[in-house]
Amino acid sequence: MGIDAISSSGSTAQQASAPARKPARAESAQQQYSAEDQARIDKLKARDLQVRQHEQAHLAVAGGLATSGASYTYQRGPNGVNYAVGGEVNIDTSPGRTPEETLTKARQIQAAALAPADPSGPDRSVAANAAQMAQKAQAEISAKQQQQVARGYDHSEKQATIDIFA
Repeated sequence: MGIDAISSSGSTAQQASAPARKPARAESAQQQYSAEDQARIDKLKARDLQVRQHEQAHLAVAGGLATSGASYTYQRGPNGVNYAVGGEVNIDTSPGRTPEETLTKARQIQAAALAPADPSGPDRSVAANAAQMAQKAQAEISAKQQQQVARGYDHSEKQATIDIFA
């Protein structure tokens, strides 16, 4: 697989490298906005909070699989403040060195993808891919265990023979 992103979708947003909430002009507590602008600001503030909580949920569960912190897509509000409207967390979705390690990793990837209260479409896709990775790893583990059991029976049958001398 490789490195995949778990993201929350944004609408008409632009990628911005500036930190969120950096006002282009100072926001004054006394400044008045039109009802329409104030409604847009309130909507952007709510979306910003939702996006940040969504990405933090991914990060909290991804743990060491996260290859970076959350990155955000911003939209500038009528007040000149950048609000997060989309985001993603990159995680390592490559298989482990052993089927057991792959199974553990796949379960953690799936949990990280589904960690937010409202997983996005891409989140669900990453979780589905992780579930397939887990199934494949579990099949490999089962096959290995069956081979070990078969070898064990062969070995025990050879030891179970008793030679009787008269």
